[in-house]
Amino acid sequence: MKYLSDLKNVGKATLGDLALLGIRTVEELARQDPTALFQELERRTQIRQDPCVWDVFAAIIHEAATGKPTNWWDWTDKRKVLQKNGKIKHVIEN
Repeated sequence: MKYLSDLKNVGKATLGDLALLGIRTVEELARQDPTALFQELERRTQIRQDPCVWDVFAAIIHEAATGKPTNWWDWTDKRKVLQKNGKIKHVIEN
């Protein structure tokens, strides 16, 4: 299987976020939920994250689970619907 760094949308910052979240392998990532990761990242950093971080998490989880890479921005519309419906909320407010 691939390394996390081999995934399409994983760069230096995302690798750092995943390390902070305790995710070390593609197999671990495949079992994650983008909303839970996004909110846990805010809790651990105590920083309000850019909503596009959710998009990146969704894209890399999808690739880890299916082997099919997508662009992170392909997930933006889904995130916006989830935000509108109150399914994605920031845990840190600035």
